[in-house]
Parts: sequence; structure tokens; C-alpha cells
Amino acid sequence: MTLHELIARRIRLGGPLTTATFMELALYHPGLGYYSRAPRRTGRAGDFFTSVDVGPQFGALLARQLDEMYRLLGPSCADRFDVVEAGAANGQLARDILDTAESDFPALYRAIRLTLVEASAPARAAHLDTLGHHSRRLVASSDRMPDEVQGVILANELLDALPTHAVAMTADGLREIMVDVEEERFVERAAPPSTPDLARYLDRLDARLSPGGRGEVNLAAVEWVQDAARRLRLGFMLLIDYGHPAERLYSGSHSTGTLTTFRRHTTSTPVSDTEQQGGPPWLAHPGEQDITAHVDWTSIRTAAADEGLALLGLTDQTHFLLGLGALDNAPTGADTPSVRHRLALKTLVVPGGLGSTHHALMLGRGVGTPTLAGGAFKTRM
Repeated sequence: MTLHELIARRIRLGGPLTTATFMELALYHPGLGYYSRAPRRTGRAGDFFTSVDVGPQFGALLARQLDEMYRLLGPSCADRFDVVEAGAANGQLARDILDTAESDFPALYRAIRLTLVEASAPARAAHLDTLGHHSRRLVASSDRMPDEVQGVILANELLDALPTHAVAMTADGLREIMVDVEEERFVERAAPPSTPDLARYLDRLDARLSPGGRGEVNLAAVEWVQDAARRLRLGFMLLIDYGHPAERLYSGSHSTGTLTTFRRHTTSTPVSDTEQQGGPPWLAHPGEQDITAHVDWTSIRTAAADEGLALLGLTDQTHFLLGLGALDNAPTGADTPSVRHRLALKTLVVPGGLGSTHHALMLGRGVGTPTLAGGAFKTRM
């Protein structure tokens, strides 16, 4: 049975699904979900590019930030510095970080105890091969977060891929966008919200969708941050993703929502090509394409603050990486030719690309309110 058939059968038996449930099945169904079937989905041979795919420069710069965090924690983490990467994919980012840590920051390297958290079994199976000789730093490769962390929790492009609810403002008030099946294709249906948490979420933000407007409410992202914060006993949390503050995300500039699919380096939104035979693009190929939504940084910051984390910085990726020395000499751990190195850095930091679409949120517990190198430039959103 294909994933399309499985989802259609579930709808016929139990009724329309929330967008979040559809995304959960499409992305994470064991064996059939998009992220469950392959160890890697990014890069030239995949469906989209991330900062990791540009080259080792991104990881090398993150190693500099981790070294500063390690030094700020002082004696309490001198011999053990937990590095927990959530949404670690096949482990390539961790490999790039460890390459530079080993050559440039030996004290950090010796102290690192690495945990890679990844939902995909094929990706987890690739961790040891990807890490190579760094595998001695790996203490766990799992689909679950560790109970306690003393060091740093890192998540790069994780929150945008967590299953999200979708809502729309109609003449009858707030409605949730559900997924139904019509003949053999999936279609959208507007229905009363499946939970009052959706309206409460928007009310807390004082967000008002315009008539006919739609948007996403990612309860799972907020819950993930809350859970991760509770596990962080001492240290830092670094979240890198694309998104906006709530006042922009739920404004007229995003009145059609931000649900986006990526397939073979082509993007589609719910309102693009909706007349195609397969229905709305984000419903057309479950398990065969990525589905994401922009992060609501306001709610993520609030969730972290509610769990006692201090805000240490929120800035676009350009200024984050510049603060880490992106324009300095190439880190010695990056063994790439100088021309390729410069082109990679340009891709990471030049406004209009990854540098401006992505942001870095820096949080801490028990560390005071230091100005981290990645937040040294004026915060920009």
C-alpha cells in the first residue's frame, strides 16, 4: 500500500485530517514518510539546499560559537560538554563542527559528548560512517532527546519541518484547514478548529488574520522548545531556521500562509498551481516531497522564556555568521580551495539568500546574559 492509499483509507474511515496530522504522516510515517525513507534529502541530488550543503564552512563557524559557549561555562563543563543536535539528518553538520573543533579548538573537542537526535532510521544508520574517526565522541544516536543536557542543544532547520496546523479566516470566523479525499485526490476543507488551542495561540499574539487570509499555527514547535528547555540543565540553545516575528508572519504580507513544498529543487505553495490534476501541490505527493512552514519566532521566544531560558540574541544568519568571523581567514579545519571557500561563504551570508531568510536564536540557562559572538552585530529581523 502506498502512503497516498494509506492516508486516503484513514480519511475514509475516520474523517478529514488536520494539516498537522497529514504532515506527520507525509513526512514521518515509518518506512513511507519523506524523512523516513532516505538518510539524506538535501543537496544537489536532493530536493532543496541547506546551509550544510554549501560546504563545511557553516559547521566550521558554528564550532567557533560552540567553543565560546564552552569557555563561558568554565570549570563546570571542562571535561564534559554535551552537544545535542536535534534533527541531525545523516550527521554531516556534526562532522563539519567536529572537524574544526579537533583542529582549532582541542579543549572543546576533548570535552564534547555528542548526541545526534534524528527521527529517520536510515539517517541514524549513517551516523557512524558520516562521523568517521569522530565517532568516539558520539554517546548516543537516537530518535529521542536525552533527559539532561549540560552544554548546548543545537537545531538547524528543524522547527520549520514540524507538523503544523493551518487556519483560515472566513465569514463564519476562524476555521481550520483540513485534508479530505475526493475521488482519488486530496483536497482542502474548512472546518471548525480541532482544538481551542489554535484560537488561544493567535489571541496571545493579538494576531488577526484578514478576511480570506490563512496562516499556520505550529503547536508542535512550541511544545518542542518547551520540552528541550526543560532538559537543558545548564548551557545554551541555538536554533537556526527561517521565519518571522508574529506581527509580520500573520500580516497581509503573508496572507496566503507559508506552507511550502520542495521537490527536485522546485517550490510550491497552497495557492500556486491549485488547478493541477493532483490538487493543491502540498497534498499531491505525500512521502515524496518536503513540506515546511515558516517559524513564528515570537511564540518560540515566549515558550523559551516561559521555561526560564534567557534571550541572548536573535539575528539573521548574515550577521550571525559575520559575528563568528565569516570574513576572516578560512578556518584551518576547512580543507577546501580558497575560491570554493569564498563562494560558499557568499552563499551563506549575502542578503537575499540564506543569509537573510534564516535567523539564529540564542538562548541560555544559568549562564547570565553574555553577548555571544554570533549576536555581536545589531539584531535584525
